[in-house]
Amino acid sequence: MISGSLIGDSTALFLTLLVAAFVYFRRNSTYWQRKNVEYLDLRSREHTGIFLKQVYNLMKKKNLKHGGIYMKLSPVYVIADLDYVKNIMTRDFQYFPHRGLYYNEESDPLSAHIFNLSGEKWKNLRTVLNPIFTPNRMKKIFPILMDCETVLRKKVELQVEKKKLINVKNTVEGFVLDVIACCAFGLDCEKLQSEDSTFKNFGKKIFTRSKSRRIKGILVENFPKLGQFLDVTLIPKDVSSFFMTLVKDTVSYRRETNTVKNDFIQVLIDQKKNLVEDDNCDATLSVEAIAAQCFIFYLAGFSTSPTLMTFVLYELAKHQQIQEKVRNEIETVLGNEEITFESIQDLVFLNQVVDETLRKYPPAAYLTRKCVKDFEIPDSEVVIEKGTTVQIPVLGIHYDEEIYPDPEKFDPGRFVEEKKRERHSCAHVPFGEGPRICIGMRFGLLQSKLGLTSLLRNYKFKVSERTKEPLKMIPSSLVLTPEGGIWLEAHKVETLV
Repeated sequence: MISGSLIGDSTALFLTLLVAAFVYFRRNSTYWQRKNVEYLDLRSREHTGIFLKQVYNLMKKKNLKHGGIYMKLSPVYVIADLDYVKNIMTRDFQYFPHRGLYYNEESDPLSAHIFNLSGEKWKNLRTVLNPIFTPNRMKKIFPILMDCETVLRKKVELQVEKKKLINVKNTVEGFVLDVIACCAFGLDCEKLQSEDSTFKNFGKKIFTRSKSRRIKGILVENFPKLGQFLDVTLIPKDVSSFFMTLVKDTVSYRRETNTVKNDFIQVLIDQKKNLVEDDNCDATLSVEAIAAQCFIFYLAGFSTSPTLMTFVLYELAKHQQIQEKVRNEIETVLGNEEITFESIQDLVFLNQVVDETLRKYPPAAYLTRKCVKDFEIPDSEVVIEKGTTVQIPVLGIHYDEEIYPDPEKFDPGRFVEEKKRERHSCAHVPFGEGPRICIGMRFGLLQSKLGLTSLLRNYKFKVSERTKEPLKMIPSSLVLTPEGGIWLEAHKVETLV
């Protein structure tokens, strides 16, 4: 109490907050004018990636290399020049090393994973995790993927026998979840099919954002320090408890029984053992940290690989000649032999198809960076202030007709080696670029190509009338997700006339 009157004090506090809010939003609303950066006044109800593509197109039309917009209450700097993109992601990375994402390591330990972390913690963890994704390690893990591939084929075969339409996203999500459960959490693929789907149900709950979670997300995105002060957590408690217990139990079991497997969690356990000898374990790879990394394998794998596989099958179903060319390559490389780690690498045309799909439907339709110290844009007098959010409109770059003529056309020929060498190194960045390029990119591509090879070797796909065309993306989705899903007809290859 200040004045002695509860009503008076409450009114004064309310007016103070109202004035502070007015000053804050007024100052933000004129931010780009004061920075001498052209302000682009665009509004959109589309997916954020599509909105930023619209911003990119407007900047290109105005011959701008960069511009300023406002997103969720805050000023955001957007780039439309590939050299600027390269500077921010590689050459001047020290100014933009963070994604600027919120995490709460104490109360929400699963949120302290490599995608969210920054600074020395991120650097140390990246060094520890790099051995997981070497070609040699992935080759050792490949037999686990093949167990999951067998389950995928059986599921699709059952659907085809019953003459059911294939909900592609749901089908390939099951395959990817099996891979993650086995590789990141040490579960058994066959047992996973016969037991209840607790693992999958808890995982899917993460992507079901309640109203309260959305409000929390907006709060911490715009006021991260306030979020820390209020001890805001974003992962539901039961989800966090389930995954944390699962990892702790797996680690304890393997220690007590001296069980060793060729999977990701084993690498983390081994790395933890090595770090103990260096007296650096608690700082870098505690059991909670291991759980957090397994958790981001889940999040990243669940949201990206199924999306890639879905759009590949959709485009091939629309372009039967290209689909047949992929199938012929698979038959030529494999013959009657089982799929191997080496044979996947030999599927050159399939790789081009995947790259072109990643151009049209990048898993990261935009990339976010946070400026950590004032940065002067080269050849200009513009200074990007510490704390400014930077958005790189990946979808806009990938549809730039100056880089990719007739960008709406699906053309895997764009990605023959000669044409790739001719383009700017940042003209195709579906997984980012520079030190913060997606660490699991190679594994994500490997599991996607394995699943695609298995399906295309055995089935021919056609677009069903149930698929709503032209595709319209759900605005609130994390990755590009078409409304109504993608539904395909599938037929056994040998039964086709």
